[in-house]
Amino acid sequence: MNLIAVGDNVVDCYLDQQTYYPGGNCVNVAVNAKRNGAENVAYIGIFGSDGMAEHIKYALKEESIDFSLSRKADGLSGQPQVSLTPTGDRIFVGGAKNTVQHKLKLQLIKEDLDFISKFDVCHVSCYSSMESELANVSNVIDISYDFSNRLNLDYIESIAQHIKYAFFSAAELNNQELNVFIEQVKKLNFEIAVVTRGSLPALFIKSGEIFNQNLNPITVVDTMGAGDSLIGAFLVHYKNEVAIEEAIERATKSAEKTCGFYGGFGYPKEY
Repeated sequence: MNLIAVGDNVVDCYLDQQTYYPGGNCVNVAVNAKRNGAENVAYIGIFGSDGMAEHIKYALKEESIDFSLSRKADGLSGQPQVSLTPTGDRIFVGGAKNTVQHKLKLQLIKEDLDFISKFDVCHVSCYSSMESELANVSNVIDISYDFSNRLNLDYIESIAQHIKYAFFSAAELNNQELNVFIEQVKKLNFEIAVVTRGSLPALFIKSGEIFNQNLNPITVVDTMGAGDSLIGAFLVHYKNEVAIEEAIERATKSAEKTCGFYGGFGYPKEY
């Protein structure tokens, strides 16, 4: 199974540690796909020109992620600031707005699309500013998309036709709101739709059937990147034609591991 992720990269800056970690949804998914057995994994994004960007590249090299088609722009890397609760839940508390992530948008050319077409699935996120590129990408490859907590139906419907595997974060919905949302999602004909719910079991929807995640008791150090870890692992095992129940279990174990250390996938650096 081969995966490519296209979109965001950042460093997550932990205020209490004065330490940053490489991250961003697409980077995290790429790394976790590789760690879960994907044979070839690549990433395309826009890197800043600072030391933080160099640290992200270093981590990607260490994890054997090909980022050769990525762009470099003069400017700061995305650097969201993070605070941790006593239970290890990560909370974003701001960050610089004058970064390349905010200023620039990735535009794919034929060379990019030809390269992307060699993989089995392309992962994109709502933080990637790639909505206008999805039609072209979906012509050459299946798309996985992380909507995060962007649950506005108009937004979802505007790009749903291009997406095969959809991931949502619905921790803030009550049971009634969740049930309504699930019924809306079922109508959009995703092959797989996944709804995570924070500390509650995630729901995996296939052909109208709902599969429940089984959670195990674990000690949580940091929840940063746990959802991305779940996505990366699930895509690898599901695309490798593992039964969906087994793919969910393996994805759960991957997320559990991620909760056991700081950062999306490690590589701390002081700042």
